[in-house]
Amino acid sequence: MPTKIEAFRRKIKRRTKENRAAFNGKYRKEIEGLLGLSRKEIDRITPGTTDLETYDQLITVVKEASAANISQAELKSRIKEMGDVAVKIATRVTKMKGLFV
Repeated sequence: MPTKIEAFRRKIKRRTKENRAAFNGKYRKEIEGLLGLSRKEIDRITPGTTDLETYDQLITVVKEASAANISQAELKSRIKEMGDVAVKIATRVTKMKGLFV
């Protein structure tokens, strides 16, 4: 049975590989744009932590879309499913704004 440290190391190794695939994928520039948003920019959308949770989920969705090479229409649909806050955050990124025009 693996120790907690071994399990942790395997998880980190897997996540690193997944992140590399996302950053080399179709939506690399969109991910860079999202990660470049400041806390102040995100806080302008909604007060509190709801926007930060949504921001984190949005990054995950875009990373997964990038790694899986899904269509822009599918990515747009996934972001819309997340709600208005996610759409507002996404439109702060130049490369993503066009999805919602």
